[in-house]
Amino acid sequence: MGNTLREIAEQLQASPKKVQLIYAFNGTGKTRLSKEFKKLIAATTDESEEEEALTKIIYYNAFTEDLFYWDNDEVKLIIKPNSFTQWILKEQGQDGNIITNFQQVSGSKITPKFNEENIILANGSKSENKRFSNVEFLYSDDGGINSIKISKGEESNFIWSVFYILLEEVISELSKPELEYDNTNPFHNLEYVFIDDPVSSLDENHLIELAVNLSKLIKSSTSDVKFILSTHNPLFYNVLYNELGLKSKKGSYMLIKNGDGSFELDEKHGDSNTSFSYHLFLRDTIKKAIENNEISKYHFVLLRNLYEKTANFLGYSKWSELLPEDGREAYVSRIMTFYSHSSLSSEQIAEPTEPEKQTVKLLFNYLINESKYWKEVENND
Repeated sequence: MGNTLREIAEQLQASPKKVQLIYAFNGTGKTRLSKEFKKLIAATTDESEEEEALTKIIYYNAFTEDLFYWDNDEVKLIIKPNSFTQWILKEQGQDGNIITNFQQVSGSKITPKFNEENIILANGSKSENKRFSNVEFLYSDDGGINSIKISKGEESNFIWSVFYILLEEVISELSKPELEYDNTNPFHNLEYVFIDDPVSSLDENHLIELAVNLSKLIKSSTSDVKFILSTHNPLFYNVLYNELGLKSKKGSYMLIKNGDGSFELDEKHGDSNTSFSYHLFLRDTIKKAIENNEISKYHFVLLRNLYEKTANFLGYSKWSELLPEDGREAYVSRIMTFYSHSSLSSEQIAEPTEPEKQTVKLLFNYLINESKYWKEVENND
């Protein structure tokens, strides 16, 4: 006999692990699980305590469903009144970082514009205090600057950027020494962060970048906050699994829905995660980019990661030992030039030239064709 989603949520709550990662096929129930977990953590019978209870957990779906909606007449994304966005936008002044993150994650030239308005008091009069009430999305073309309604995918990217910058600030605040800690912030009693499939509209490169940066952010947290991440995307799962070091720390699961409608949370141990193996996804991603002539600067990062994983598996002390001996130092230099610019930041580097793209192809084919390990993998595919 399996479990209800409430019982699965209770299992997650009972775990002492800092990070728990869940893989589930679409339609299994992971999004419903995130809502059930939120209800479990934020349960309260006193309406006056509702907002305080909600700050025990922040989860990505709440921002998607509850805090934003479109005013189609004025083409604006309305921000419902809440202390969360008010804190990150008004008190922390992070609107600029949200805009930057949105443009980097989505690769878009659209510029969000946060608008303020006076707060309306209970008696109908306007307060001198203001709050951020809506967002316009500005697009510049030959006809000038226009306010547009963005696509659902772009909207998802934007809301994720709000959530990510909020999470970044919360983690930073909670990680401060006690003397510097501000217990008036709305997240001073935060216990859990639940993130379910953050941005399904991203391409592979941006999805990998998002997973790497999210992992860095989680690892930077020194507070007692616990993180639960769920996804149906094998690549996203795979990058998080490796970047968070869950092979040694454990804490990875597969959510399974039984035929009778009950559920199982199947813990995955070590080699049982082979079906999500990082190096196989790296190989397939680079191979696809080569075949479609779509090599970008980020494929240098993936290529180095592929060499690193292979070297580690085969027992080499340095990944560079797998490179061709002829011109080895030049290849290392070329890969490292792009690798050092891999993180999301305002720093930019030119896209690879055609000879540089050929370098990716040459080194990828060399590794696959010359490594006994990869020959065996290719034969078993």
